[in-house]
Amino acid sequence: MEVVLDHEFRTVVRTRSLWLLAAGYAAVVLGLTGAGGAAGYLPVVLDLLAPLQLLVPVLAVGFGYRAVLGDAEREELDVLRTFPLTRRAYLLGTYLGRAAALLAILLAPLLVAGVWAGVAGGPGSEFLASHGGQDAPSVYLRFLVLTALYAAATLAAAVALSALATGPRAALALGVALVVVVGVGFDLGLVALLAGGLLPEGALPWLLALSPASAYRGVVLAFSGGPGAGTPAVDAAGLALWLVGALAVAERVVPRFAGR
Repeated sequence: MEVVLDHEFRTVVRTRSLWLLAAGYAAVVLGLTGAGGAAGYLPVVLDLLAPLQLLVPVLAVGFGYRAVLGDAEREELDVLRTFPLTRRAYLLGTYLGRAAALLAILLAPLLVAGVWAGVAGGPGSEFLASHGGQDAPSVYLRFLVLTALYAAATLAAAVALSALATGPRAALALGVALVVVVGVGFDLGLVALLAGGLLPEGALPWLLALSPASAYRGVVLAFSGGPGAGTPAVDAAGLALWLVGALAVAERVVPRFAGR
């Protein structure tokens, strides 16, 4: 598995299009931080939360939508099948290698934004005084951890779709569909169902947990002291379920190996 992990990480590092995607993401994050005045950790979290709901799936799909398909196109899967490598080991190596690169690129600009927020803001900022919030590095640390979990879950879904795709065009179409569904589609669907009276309001916290973006938003707001429509424990469980479930699906659909 270590060999596959290292191979996938190196593949990502050598891909210019992913570096361009990473540069665009960093520019957006730092631009929003600067535009918001970086008046403390909590204000920066709230400024970045909505954009990250869409930016994270875009990054995850960019890093994962051709993970398995690319190995198949380069006939590397045929070579790997001759080694005593299990299907699970191949999948985990592929996923973890790309996850390591994704999280490094995802968190680096957020860490810069956090340092900026700590220097520019603080407990006495006007925002916190007017909203009665508490600002501390721990608030931002929780935000980073939850953002990483959101990225890990959406990357797992992208890798699963890569294993299902029959070609580059299909992989791209599935990737775009994943961004739309995760970023906005699921939430819009829930709003439409609620507006039409087709869903009981009591089921809302559970249904929100089924959407990665809603679950991410709910758990970040809850752990940052803000208002949320969901339940933090349920939202966190929803993200974990997406992560584990997507990897389980990917393991089922990747080609079999000699080891299993």
